[in-house]
Amino acid sequence: MTLSDRLRDDAAALQDDLVRLRRDLHRYPEIGLHLPRTQLAVLDELSGLGLEITLGRSLSSVTAVLRGGRPGEADPGGEPAPAVLLRADMDALPITELTGLDHASQADGAMHACGHDLHTAMLVGAARLLAAHRDALAGDVVFMFQPGEEGWNGAARMIEEGVLDAAGPRVSSAYGMHVRSYGTPAGQFRSRPGPLMASTAELRVTVRGVGGHASMPHLSRDPVTVAAEIVTSLQTLVTRRFDVFDPVVVTVGSIHAGTKSNTIPDTATIDATVRTFSPANQTRLPREVTRLCLHIAEAYGLTAEVDYVEGYPVTVNDEEQYEFARTVVSEVLGAERFVPMASPVSAAEDFSEVLDEVPGCYLILGASAADDPATAPSNHSPRAVFDDGVLCDGALVHAELAIRALRRHAERRSLAAPRGSVPGEVA
Repeated sequence: MTLSDRLRDDAAALQDDLVRLRRDLHRYPEIGLHLPRTQLAVLDELSGLGLEITLGRSLSSVTAVLRGGRPGEADPGGEPAPAVLLRADMDALPITELTGLDHASQADGAMHACGHDLHTAMLVGAARLLAAHRDALAGDVVFMFQPGEEGWNGAARMIEEGVLDAAGPRVSSAYGMHVRSYGTPAGQFRSRPGPLMASTAELRVTVRGVGGHASMPHLSRDPVTVAAEIVTSLQTLVTRRFDVFDPVVVTVGSIHAGTKSNTIPDTATIDATVRTFSPANQTRLPREVTRLCLHIAEAYGLTAEVDYVEGYPVTVNDEEQYEFARTVVSEVLGAERFVPMASPVSAAEDFSEVLDEVPGCYLILGASAADDPATAPSNHSPRAVFDDGVLCDGALVHAELAIRALRRHAERRSLAAPRGSVPGEVA
């Protein structure tokens, strides 16, 4: 029996335990950077696996290092063993669940509507698989259990606290996956090389005028009409200043001004979300947006204040690592289980912070429980339902990615070693 066969059998044997863990996490979701109950649940599941565990200082993260069968300090040639990173986010959303499931959220106004409970359970499963087969590891594995993905940038905090260097040397590559409750059949993996998910930014424009009586607008400086022109001009900016094949999205979700129909207010505010798919546009768009808003206001004798707050960067898959991950899924589960994505998606993800630092690949895993995934409620819906049947396959793919990536890193280093050196043994 091959190692892959043993891993597949072991993963299947974990399925019931992973379902139990996932449903427990789902019943008791926590939001943001501080997830004390979730952290304790993860620590309990990892106990006895022989991991080196570090807890976050500014957030309730768990970083766990598994030392492989090859010494973690140095190989016979004197170099530290390579390390790879596997990541799961753990936080929920401020949503009241409406699924009616028997394991529905017991916390008012909180729900695992994005599937992070599945991510956590799958990574726990991978830790168990790899701990049971540590002799197959030609290096070390860092398990990154991360709070605060939903707008808190927990990934950046964990990087600041040293997660990428937790094994000693910086990890050579990093992998993660995200379940999807809609659009993709359960068990199907998807991804693409290059940009996979968008960057985010928040735009707030405050237009300042001079209020007065609505019957005599010429005696005032009306910020409402200027704000309205800014909103429409932002859409023209998108279509006339940016390449359609490198798109940007600017969506105004909120406009506030005034208190009565017969009163011109002093100010009007616009709030928008911004998405880009390339670092170049992520850098360019703030300049273009700011100039547009300031000049429109100036043209009507008003002023504007533009507050542009950068969020997550573009999630970019390394092309070689994408091809590696595609091959792993295809060989382990079958070629039909991996379907390339033609284009990126405009949602965002703070695993992008990790992929900005080290090469890696992020995968999408279909987990729709609906007969027709195309009509299923999406992630972030209070009615989103996920199929627990994907848990063992997610754990298995995590484990295979780590084993094979470490083998690749060790083999490449052995081939690159100067003549006369003693290469490290490859598992």
